Amino acid sequence: MKARVTVTLKNGVLDPQGKAIEGALASLGVPGVAGVRQGKVFDIDLTHSQAGEAEAALKEACEKLLANTVIENYRIELVA
Repeated sequence: MKARVTVTLKNGVLDPQGKAIEGALASLGVPGVAGVRQGKVFDIDLTHSQAGEAEAALKEACEKLLANTVIENYRIELVA
């Protein structure tokens, strides 16, 4: 089974890297960019055959390592 975990900053948390990317896009002449928030994506291969077990393992991984839950949200998507 494969999964994708997306980690993003919570609303209200300053995102200096996103601001730097926004400025770089503007300096490159990319039109219409009103804001950028950056995040992380993890593509994970799992040996679990049950979706519930996979989600529980991924939630534990997010809570312990992949996300700083004080300032970040995470979303788990099971692919197959």
